[in-house]
Formats: sequence, structure tokens, C-alpha cells
Amino acid sequence: MKTHKNCNTAEVLIEALPYIQRYSGKTIVIKYGGNAMTDEALQSSFARDIVMLKHVGMNPVVVHGGGPQIGEMLKQLGKESHFIQGMRVTDRETMEVVQMVLGGLVNKEIVSLINQHGGRAVGLTGKDGGLIRAKRLELQDESGEPVDLGHVGEVDAIDPTVVEMLDAGDFIPVIAPIGVSKEGTPYNINADLVAGKMAVVLGAEKLILLTNTKGVLTSEGELLTGLSANDVGKLISDGTIQGGMLPKLNCALDAIQSGVKTSHIIDGRVQHAVLLELLTDKGVGTLLGA
Repeated sequence: MKTHKNCNTAEVLIEALPYIQRYSGKTIVIKYGGNAMTDEALQSSFARDIVMLKHVGMNPVVVHGGGPQIGEMLKQLGKESHFIQGMRVTDRETMEVVQMVLGGLVNKEIVSLINQHGGRAVGLTGKDGGLIRAKRLELQDESGEPVDLGHVGEVDAIDPTVVEMLDAGDFIPVIAPIGVSKEGTPYNINADLVAGKMAVVLGAEKLILLTNTKGVLTSEGELLTGLSANDVGKLISDGTIQGGMLPKLNCALDAIQSGVKTSHIIDGRVQHAVLLELLTDKGVGTLLGA
């Protein structure tokens, strides 16, 4: 029985070998969020995955969210959260909480966990080293009138110098999606968008978005993978893809169209989802390519 189990382990390692060889030296940008950030077992498996990728020669770059944690902190402070078109209205006081939670509590927890598992993680926000220059997100309501979301931004430009220095020094960058304008105004930016832009600027091999679903599904709930931009367009047109998956798909496709080799939307509720997607034949989500 023990010999059989050892053989299974060897088969897994052999299956992973060509992927390790193929992606050695490549940059992999991973957006970390959802259940994977709040479940203790999933947190541990994610940290181990990132350390493993670094040890086998890849350059993982983590961009994390933290919406639920921000909401919980605001609740503790007696401040109600308001959303417009799925985005949190962020006044000055809320932005201070965002910076404290994303740039402080959440970021440092991720860094600490990766380091506990043998990695050398360094926490950053977009403010550090001029990493993310932001601008106010312009939004309109159904009548075309402008909507003021406060300190909600989008990426204006990315200077990857600090990330590239950390990669070269065998460190793992962990980035909170907070940018700053030319005038010094801080902005909270959607983590998917930051991860996508980061992947493009870094010339990443892959962009991986962790979600709370299996990936892109048919109307019958079957997982779709190996999709091209044309495939996605047809699935959107016929109504198969809609709702909350659309922004993630657009982010993934934008990255591919800007030079990233492949994007992956994977199930972050599965332990070791990142390793399973990258280093096995079957994977655990949806792969999108050019």
C-alpha cells in the first residue's frame, strides 16, 4: 500500500516537471481574494503555493483584495458602507480605513503567512516607489450623469522598478491595490484591474484570478476552459456569461490582448488551487488564451 502511494506521488511530480521547466524564470501575477483570503486552511495552502512557485524558479507577484475586511472594519467603527454599481463609495474617512486595512492589516498578514512557510515576501502599496499612479474613476449613471465615488480610482500608469528589484533579489512582492495621483491623492482600485495591468507591465507569462466559483460555466454549470476571445464574445452574446463574471473576463482578456500569454480564472475555494492550475494537466479553472 505504501509503495502504491509513493508511486502516485512520483506520478504527480513527473506531471508537474514539464510545467516547472516551461515556466522557470517567468513572472506569474496572482490576484488573491474571495474565500481563499478568509478561510484558514485556504490561506495556508495559498501561501505554500506561492513559496513553492518561487522555489522552483518562477517569479510570483501577488496582488490582493480585501473588500470584506474593509466592510467589517467600517462596521466596527459605526460607518455604513454604500455601493454604486458594485463599487464602494469612498469618502476621505473611508479611504483612511481602506489604507489601514489593505496596506496594513491584510497586506502584513499575507506577507507574514508566506514568510512563515519559508518565503521572503515584502509588502507594498501602489504608493511605494511610485508603483501605481492612479486617477479618479469616472462613472456615469443610467441617465449619463456623473457619479461621485470619492476616492475610487483606476490605474493611470505603473512603474514596475520596485517589483523588478524584489524579483531579482529573490523576494516575493505582495501588493495592496492603492494608488496615488500626481497630486498625491490616494485612491482605492479594484484588485483585478491592478493585477491585470501589473501583468502587462511586467511582461508576465500568466495572470491568475482567484474567484469563489469553479471558473467560467455553461448555463448547465459545466466548466469551460481553453477559451479564446472569440469564444468569450459568443458566450456573452448568447447570455451564457453574465453578471459578476463579466468584469473578470474583461480583465483577463485585456491582459491577453496586451501581451500576457494566458489568463486563468480559477476556484480559490480549492486547496492548492494555484499549483493545481499551473502544474497539472487538468487544472482547476478556466484558461483563456489569444
